[in-house]
Amino acid sequence: MDVFDSRVVREGYEYQTVEGVELPFPEDYFDVILTNHVIEHVGGRSEQLRHLSEIRRVMANGGLGYLAVPNRWILVEPHFQLALLSWLPRSWRSSYVRLRGRGACYDCEPLQLPELEGLLASSGLRFKNMGTLALRVLLEIERPGSAGDRILRHVPDWPLDLFARLLPTLIYRLQK
Repeated sequence: MDVFDSRVVREGYEYQTVEGVELPFPEDYFDVILTNHVIEHVGGRSEQLRHLSEIRRVMANGGLGYLAVPNRWILVEPHFQLALLSWLPRSWRSSYVRLRGRGACYDCEPLQLPELEGLLASSGLRFKNMGTLALRVLLEIERPGSAGDRILRHVPDWPLDLFARLLPTLIYRLQK
């Protein structure tokens, strides 16, 4: 589902346009739900909560979900490739985008870790921050044997978890 069809592989997959945050599926429909860099595009906090509530509604009992969202405090905003864009007050962001020739408006509402976890809790979803594991796997796959990979193999999770709010992408496992 998306607001436009950007599939690379079409065979064996059905595409459905979705506008707004209501999902056109019955309750308990999906065993697995992936929402990758979507929630920042659905609107303000009330729409983001509704998005998460819809995910909960269509997720089967015993199902799993994956949610990833760019951290508001990321140094270079990933959609517009502008430094500190999401750090600016909301009222300045579109002006910055226009000034740098990257579009007409900033159409994202990025989240920081406490905001996201508050929305997840309010939606009734159970969630676990997977940022530390994702960082380990990323280094293991993309930079095996690098200094970062070698160092992280010897560091327990708890000190890394302290810095979870600074990771560029917030990643969560979701359950109903």
